Amino acid sequence: MKTAQLATLRFFSLLFLLPGLAGMVISAMVSMHYMDTLPRYPVPAESRIEPRNINGYVVYQTKEEDQRLDFLEYASTGIFVIGLGLSFVYLEKWGNYRSREAEEDNELSESLS
Repeated sequence: MKTAQLATLRFFSLLFLLPGLAGMVISAMVSMHYMDTLPRYPVPAESRIEPRNINGYVVYQTKEEDQRLDFLEYASTGIFVIGLGLSFVYLEKWGNYRSREAEEDNELSESLS
């Protein structure tokens, strides 16, 4: 694999890894905010009837809040997993490239001796 292809693979793995990780951090921050601010019992007048267990505490949220947080959690996890897969492929290709390069250097040094 050429160096340009390795650089492209590294770029795309980071392109998915970093936003996925940022999304997971943001979803954790939103969850902690929900744990601190949302009621611990259902409030039908405010449509807060959807339970969510956050670190052992049950809070009640609206259906829209539940859907938004679920989407954020699943999307960021999916993006992170794609980036993780690409980074594993990059590391494998990079290791093969470096191994081949070391073998060529070794053969060159043996032929010079």
